[in-house]
Amino acid sequence: MKFSNSNTLVVKMLDSKFIDRKSSFQWKDFLVPSTLQLAELIELLLAPIDCKKSHLRLKLGLQEALVNAVQHGNSGDPKKLLRIRRVLTPYWLVWQIQDEGNGIPHNKRLGKLPLEMESNTGRGLFIIFKCFDDVRWSQKGNRLQLAFKRDNLVSGDDNQDPLFPG
Repeated sequence: MKFSNSNTLVVKMLDSKFIDRKSSFQWKDFLVPSTLQLAELIELLLAPIDCKKSHLRLKLGLQEALVNAVQHGNSGDPKKLLRIRRVLTPYWLVWQIQDEGNGIPHNKRLGKLPLEMESNTGRGLFIIFKCFDDVRWSQKGNRLQLAFKRDNLVSGDDNQDPLFPG
């Protein structure tokens, strides 16, 4: 698979349908080079979200998850890929982010602030846990699934979002 060397983000999208017996959902797959040029990709992943505050919250969470996948999972290697999947169901918005790394150990999958303020790691996972309603890792730990309840979508004028009050 070839990607452009220009500053333009090249995204290869693959459409596939996964059908269960009760309903069908449209999964979108996004394969991207492992770089920190993520702004366009994040906007593409959030295109279906039209609630301003929820969009900001999810943007922050996806940014943290993608940066972790690039920096920690793929060690910043632009030859490695990220695979992002998005599915929108009637009740949930779900993103899966998979890198080519060895995975995060079970004991590091915590959503708590680090005890030491000077720590260089740990805050990103805390933010991810605050931005999404459900956070899960694959057994290996190199695929992260993030889910947000549609019931929690907040309109742009509403001050109920605890992460972005007012």
